[in-house]
Amino acid sequence: QITSITDEMLNSEGVPEEVIADDLKQRLTADTLMIAHNTPFDLSFIYYLLKRHFSDEADEIVANLNWLDTYTVFKDRKAYPHKLIDAVHYYGIEEVNFHRAIDDTKALYEVTKALKNERDDLYEYINVFGYNPKYGVNGMKFSFIEYKAQYYCNSLRPSDEILPRK
Repeated sequence: QITSITDEMLNSEGVPEEVIADDLKQRLTADTLMIAHNTPFDLSFIYYLLKRHFSDEADEIVANLNWLDTYTVFKDRKAYPHKLIDAVHYYGIEEVNFHRAIDDTKALYEVTKALKNERDDLYEYINVFGYNPKYGVNGMKFSFIEYKAQYYCNSLRPSDEILPRK
């Protein structure tokens, strides 16, 4: 209901999962930078998709990628809330039709640019995921990701107080 995509649309216009998995496997070359807002969800989704179709290769494929979570970055820079739409509003980006892949991707691209322009330190967040220490890490933990306790901030933090390990 969120996306307005119906089962009929998927049956008539959709692409079989195995085709998507194969295409994704071909595109995910070592050191590719994967950017998402709430990346742990996307990482798990991609991992389990690959695991179903390439069980012997899935671990290596995802471990050889680099992951940037704009949610973690945004949470270091702005007080709650931290959804993608909140980042869009905060940075004055034109609102799009959320929950449609192409529109979400465009919004994410613009938010990533805004984060970089605000403070050029995104490289410090690669393979670093923040989590709320009150609840712990949500979902699967991956050995190639550094998980850092991340508290809500009330304002833009100076660079010496931000989450990254460096």
